[in-house]
Amino acid sequence: MIVKNETTPTIKELVERAGLRHIAFIMDGNGRWATSRLLPREAGHKAGAEVFRKIVRYCKDIGIKCCTVYAFSTENWNRPKTEVEAIMKLLEKYAAEADGEKEISFHFIGDKAPLADAMREKLENLERNTAGRPYILNIALNYGGRAEIVNAVNTLIEAGKTEITESDISAVLYTNHCPDPDLVVRTGKELRISNFLLWQSAYAEYYFSEKMWPELTEGDIDEAVRSFAGRKRRWGGLDEA
Repeated sequence: MIVKNETTPTIKELVERAGLRHIAFIMDGNGRWATSRLLPREAGHKAGAEVFRKIVRYCKDIGIKCCTVYAFSTENWNRPKTEVEAIMKLLEKYAAEADGEKEISFHFIGDKAPLADAMREKLENLERNTAGRPYILNIALNYGGRAEIVNAVNTLIEAGKTEITESDISAVLYTNHCPDPDLVVRTGKELRISNFLLWQSAYAEYYFSEKMWPELTEGDIDEAVRSFAGRKRRWGGLDEA
Protein backbone atom coordinates (compact mmCIF):
# COMPACT_ATOMS: atom_id res chain seq x y z
CA MET A 1 0.00 0.00 0.00
CA ILE A 2 1.23 3.49 -0.87
CA VAL A 3 1.03 5.86 2.11
CA LYS A 4 0.61 9.39 0.83
CA ASN A 5 2.71 12.06 2.50
CA GLU A 6 4.04 15.46 1.54
CA THR A 7 6.75 13.96 -0.71
CA THR A 8 4.53 11.40 -2.46
CA PRO A 9 3.65 12.69 -5.95
CA THR A 10 0.13 12.43 -7.22
CA ILE A 11 -0.60 10.14 -10.15
CA LYS A 12 -1.01 13.19 -12.38
CA GLU A 13 2.43 14.40 -11.29
CA LEU A 14 3.93 10.96 -11.97
CA VAL A 15 2.42 10.94 -15.46
CA GLU A 16 4.06 14.29 -16.20
CA ARG A 17 7.44 13.45 -14.63
CA ALA A 18 7.66 10.09 -16.39
CA GLY A 19 6.75 11.57 -19.78
CA LEU A 20 3.79 9.21 -20.14
CA ARG A 21 1.94 10.65 -23.11
CA HIS A 22 0.32 7.64 -24.76
CA ILE A 23 -1.12 4.55 -23.06
CA ALA A 24 -2.56 1.61 -25.01
CA PHE A 25 -4.84 -1.15 -23.75
CA ILE A 26 -5.36 -4.74 -24.86
CA MET A 27 -8.81 -5.14 -23.31
CA ASP A 28 -8.78 -8.89 -22.76
CA GLY A 29 -11.03 -11.10 -20.65
CA ASN A 30 -14.59 -9.90 -21.27
CA GLY A 31 -15.84 -13.32 -22.35
CA ARG A 32 -14.03 -15.24 -19.62
CA TRP A 33 -15.29 -12.79 -17.00
CA ALA A 34 -18.86 -13.51 -18.14
CA THR A 35 -18.59 -17.29 -18.41
CA SER A 36 -17.01 -17.51 -14.95
CA ARG A 37 -20.24 -15.95 -13.69
CA LEU A 38 -22.44 -18.26 -15.78
CA LEU A 39 -23.38 -15.36 -18.05
CA PRO A 40 -23.33 -15.24 -21.86
CA ARG A 41 -20.13 -13.82 -23.35
CA GLU A 42 -22.13 -10.88 -24.68
CA ALA A 43 -22.73 -9.78 -21.08
CA GLY A 44 -18.99 -9.57 -20.61
CA HIS A 45 -18.61 -7.25 -23.58
CA LYS A 46 -21.37 -5.02 -22.22
CA ALA A 47 -19.65 -4.81 -18.84
CA GLY A 48 -16.33 -4.23 -20.58
CA ALA A 49 -17.79 -1.34 -22.56
CA GLU A 50 -18.71 0.44 -19.32
CA VAL A 51 -15.21 -0.05 -17.94
CA PHE A 52 -13.77 1.23 -21.22
CA ARG A 53 -15.70 4.49 -20.83
CA LYS A 54 -14.53 4.89 -17.24
CA ILE A 55 -10.87 4.13 -17.94
CA VAL A 56 -10.68 6.40 -21.00
CA ARG A 57 -12.04 9.32 -18.98
CA TYR A 58 -9.67 8.61 -16.10
CA CYS A 59 -6.63 8.53 -18.36
CA LYS A 60 -7.65 11.95 -19.67
CA ASP A 61 -8.13 13.26 -16.13
CA ILE A 62 -4.62 12.24 -15.00
CA GLY A 63 -2.96 14.05 -17.88
CA ILE A 64 -2.38 11.37 -20.51
CA LYS A 65 -2.69 12.91 -23.97
CA CYS A 66 -3.47 9.84 -26.07
CA CYS A 67 -5.18 6.51 -25.40
CA THR A 68 -5.50 3.54 -27.78
CA VAL A 69 -7.79 0.58 -27.12
CA TYR A 70 -7.88 -2.76 -28.94
CA ALA A 71 -11.62 -3.13 -29.53
CA PHE A 72 -11.85 -5.65 -32.38
CA SER A 73 -9.06 -7.41 -34.24
CA THR A 74 -8.96 -8.72 -37.80
CA GLU A 75 -9.08 -12.22 -36.28
CA ASN A 76 -12.15 -11.54 -34.13
CA TRP A 77 -14.44 -12.12 -37.12
CA ASN A 78 -13.84 -15.83 -36.44
CA ARG A 79 -15.81 -15.63 -33.19
CA PRO A 80 -19.47 -16.76 -33.02
CA LYS A 81 -21.79 -14.56 -35.07
CA THR A 82 -23.89 -13.60 -32.04
CA GLU A 83 -20.80 -12.38 -30.19
CA VAL A 84 -19.53 -10.37 -33.16
CA GLU A 85 -22.96 -8.77 -33.61
CA ALA A 86 -23.08 -7.87 -29.90
CA ILE A 87 -19.67 -6.19 -30.08
CA MET A 88 -20.65 -4.23 -33.18
CA LYS A 89 -23.90 -3.05 -31.58
CA LEU A 90 -21.97 -1.81 -28.54
CA LEU A 91 -19.53 0.07 -30.77
CA GLU A 92 -22.35 1.57 -32.81
CA LYS A 93 -24.15 2.66 -29.63
CA TYR A 94 -20.98 4.25 -28.29
CA ALA A 95 -20.33 6.08 -31.57
CA ALA A 96 -23.86 7.48 -31.48
CA GLU A 97 -23.33 8.89 -27.98
CA ALA A 98 -19.64 9.73 -28.05
CA ASP A 99 -19.83 13.23 -29.49
CA GLY A 100 -20.89 14.26 -26.01
CA GLU A 101 -17.54 13.15 -24.59
CA LYS A 102 -15.96 16.57 -24.18
CA GLU A 103 -12.38 17.21 -25.30
CA ILE A 104 -11.98 13.79 -26.98
CA SER A 105 -10.84 13.50 -30.60
CA PHE A 106 -11.89 10.10 -31.96
CA HIS A 107 -9.89 8.04 -34.43
CA PHE A 108 -10.99 4.57 -35.57
CA ILE A 109 -7.83 2.80 -36.68
CA GLY A 110 -7.96 -0.29 -38.84
CA ASP A 111 -9.65 -1.33 -42.07
CA LYS A 112 -13.19 0.05 -42.01
CA ALA A 113 -14.07 -1.35 -45.46
CA PRO A 114 -15.76 -4.58 -44.18
CA LEU A 115 -18.07 -2.64 -41.85
CA ALA A 116 -21.69 -1.97 -42.72
CA ASP A 117 -22.13 1.30 -44.65
CA ALA A 118 -24.29 2.89 -41.94
CA MET A 119 -21.79 2.11 -39.20
CA ARG A 120 -18.81 3.26 -41.25
CA GLU A 121 -20.60 6.55 -41.92
CA LYS A 122 -21.27 7.05 -38.18
CA LEU A 123 -17.63 6.44 -37.32
CA GLU A 124 -16.35 8.80 -40.01
CA ASN A 125 -18.81 11.50 -38.94
CA LEU A 126 -17.62 11.18 -35.35
CA GLU A 127 -14.01 11.54 -36.48
CA ARG A 128 -14.84 14.69 -38.43
CA ASN A 129 -16.99 16.23 -35.70
CA THR A 130 -14.37 15.77 -32.98
CA ALA A 131 -11.23 16.58 -34.97
CA GLY A 132 -8.77 18.87 -33.23
CA ARG A 133 -9.87 18.20 -29.67
CA PRO A 134 -6.96 17.92 -27.21
CA TYR A 135 -7.29 14.30 -26.00
CA ILE A 136 -6.82 11.62 -28.66
CA LEU A 137 -8.70 8.33 -28.41
CA ASN A 138 -7.78 5.66 -30.95
CA ILE A 139 -10.23 2.76 -31.17
CA ALA A 140 -8.64 -0.15 -33.01
CA LEU A 141 -11.46 -1.72 -35.03
CA ASN A 142 -10.89 -4.53 -37.53
CA TYR A 143 -7.25 -3.90 -36.72
CA GLY A 144 -4.16 -6.07 -37.06
CA GLY A 145 -0.59 -4.91 -36.65
CA ARG A 146 0.77 -6.94 -39.57
CA ALA A 147 -2.04 -5.81 -41.87
CA GLU A 148 -1.33 -2.20 -40.89
CA ILE A 149 2.34 -2.50 -41.89
CA VAL A 150 1.42 -4.18 -45.18
CA ASN A 151 -1.07 -1.39 -45.87
CA ALA A 152 1.57 1.23 -45.11
CA VAL A 153 4.11 -0.33 -47.47
CA ASN A 154 1.56 -0.68 -50.27
CA THR A 155 0.52 2.96 -49.78
CA LEU A 156 4.13 4.05 -50.21
CA ILE A 157 4.61 1.85 -53.29
CA GLU A 158 1.47 3.33 -54.86
CA ALA A 159 2.91 6.78 -54.15
CA GLY A 160 5.96 5.88 -56.22
CA LYS A 161 8.44 5.16 -53.42
CA THR A 162 11.30 2.90 -54.51
CA GLU A 163 13.22 3.09 -51.24
CA ILE A 164 11.34 3.10 -47.96
CA THR A 165 12.60 4.40 -44.62
CA GLU A 166 11.27 3.94 -41.09
CA SER A 167 10.06 7.53 -41.15
CA ASP A 168 8.15 6.84 -44.37
CA ILE A 169 6.31 3.93 -42.77
CA SER A 170 5.54 5.81 -39.55
CA ALA A 171 4.07 8.65 -41.60
CA VAL A 172 1.41 6.43 -43.22
CA LEU A 173 0.44 4.23 -40.28
CA TYR A 174 -3.07 4.56 -38.88
CA THR A 175 -1.56 6.28 -35.81
CA ASN A 176 0.45 8.95 -37.66
CA HIS A 177 -1.51 11.66 -35.80
CA CYS A 178 -0.08 10.76 -32.37
CA PRO A 179 3.15 9.64 -30.66
CA ASP A 180 4.00 5.97 -30.28
CA PRO A 181 2.67 4.35 -27.10
CA ASP A 182 4.86 4.67 -24.03
CA LEU A 183 2.98 2.02 -22.07
CA VAL A 184 0.89 -0.95 -23.20
CA VAL A 185 -1.42 -2.50 -20.59
CA ARG A 186 -2.90 -5.96 -21.09
CA THR A 187 -5.56 -7.50 -18.87
CA GLY A 188 -6.82 -11.08 -18.77
CA LYS A 189 -3.71 -12.94 -17.51
CA GLU A 190 -2.33 -13.54 -21.01
CA LEU A 191 1.31 -12.62 -21.68
CA ARG A 192 1.31 -11.80 -25.38
CA ILE A 193 0.77 -8.79 -27.64
CA SER A 194 -1.71 -10.36 -30.09
CA ASN A 195 -0.77 -8.46 -33.25
CA PHE A 196 -1.35 -5.06 -31.60
CA LEU A 197 0.64 -1.95 -32.58
CA LEU A 198 3.60 -4.08 -33.66
CA TRP A 199 5.51 -1.19 -35.24
CA GLN A 200 4.55 1.52 -32.78
CA SER A 201 5.28 -0.45 -29.60
CA ALA A 202 8.86 -1.37 -30.50
CA TYR A 203 10.14 0.43 -27.40
CA ALA A 204 6.98 0.60 -25.31
CA GLU A 205 6.93 -0.62 -21.74
CA TYR A 206 4.44 -3.42 -20.97
CA TYR A 207 2.27 -3.95 -17.91
CA PHE A 208 0.30 -7.19 -17.53
CA SER A 209 -2.66 -7.46 -15.17
CA GLU A 210 -4.22 -10.71 -14.02
CA LYS A 211 -7.59 -9.00 -13.80
CA MET A 212 -10.17 -9.46 -16.53
CA TRP A 213 -10.97 -6.22 -18.35
CA PRO A 214 -14.41 -5.73 -16.68
CA GLU A 215 -12.63 -5.86 -13.30
CA LEU A 216 -10.16 -3.08 -14.05
CA THR A 217 -10.34 0.04 -11.86
CA GLU A 218 -8.76 3.48 -11.72
CA GLY A 219 -6.54 2.11 -8.96
CA ASP A 220 -5.13 -0.44 -11.39
CA ILE A 221 -4.24 2.38 -13.77
CA ASP A 222 -2.46 4.10 -10.89
CA GLU A 223 -0.41 0.93 -10.28
CA ALA A 224 0.50 0.71 -13.97
CA VAL A 225 1.59 4.36 -13.94
CA ARG A 226 3.73 3.80 -10.83
CA SER A 227 5.31 0.77 -12.46
CA PHE A 228 6.08 2.76 -15.59
CA ALA A 229 7.49 5.69 -13.61
CA GLY A 230 9.89 3.35 -11.81
CA ARG A 231 11.45 1.97 -15.00
CA LYS A 232 14.39 3.27 -17.04
CA ARG A 233 13.79 3.51 -20.78
CA ARG A 234 17.14 3.02 -22.51
CA TRP A 235 15.96 2.95 -26.13
CA GLY A 236 18.58 0.29 -26.88
CA GLY A 237 21.38 2.22 -25.17
CA LEU A 238 22.97 2.11 -21.72
CA ASP A 239 22.36 3.98 -18.50
CA GLU A 240 24.27 7.23 -18.20
CA ALA A 241 27.34 6.94 -16.00
